[in-house]
Amino acid sequence: MIDFVLPRRAVPMQLVAGEGHYDLVVGSVLSARCSVWIATANLKDLMIRREGIELGKGRRARYRSVIEVFDQLAERQVELRILHATTPSRSFRERFDKHPRLVSGGLELRLCPRVHLKAVIVDGATLYLGSANWTGAGLGAKAGGRRNFELGLVTDDPLYLDQVQGIYDRIWRGLECHGCKRREICEAPLDTDLG
Repeated sequence: MIDFVLPRRAVPMQLVAGEGHYDLVVGSVLSARCSVWIATANLKDLMIRREGIELGKGRRARYRSVIEVFDQLAERQVELRILHATTPSRSFRERFDKHPRLVSGGLELRLCPRVHLKAVIVDGATLYLGSANWTGAGLGAKAGGRRNFELGLVTDDPLYLDQVQGIYDRIWRGLECHGCKRREICEAPLDTDLG
């Protein structure tokens, strides 16, 4: 079971809100070198600004799908995992299916209907915990009037990184499936999908 309260201690953290999610969290993913682990309830096709294009008055930035970014990261052998609670959006699935490298294991997707945590762990060195799902409205990629109101914390604290990675990995490997009271609605319990 994942039930605990850690003792209080001083931890270096940054508070992020709104577009700060895009700058800090998505920015960390874009520069990943080893691994990106994402936990989200909702999984949508996040649109990423193309590098080198300035935003000016009356000019729209050009965007690309996060799926393209994931494909580039997979090409560089970055481990990519997404743990999610619901079926990914149609646009995510359609774009994903067009990238053979991702489909063949470059981006691992695991569905668990009990996942409600929102976390992004980059290179085992940067941790985001907060309210934002992996969506444009959640991660500040949409215009101010269309974004969700989200808050999160970012840290490089080794203890919290270890704790959250351990929880993520327990869920990922299906170690929390035994005794799950929602198993009857789970299409593919993680403890039976360890192939």
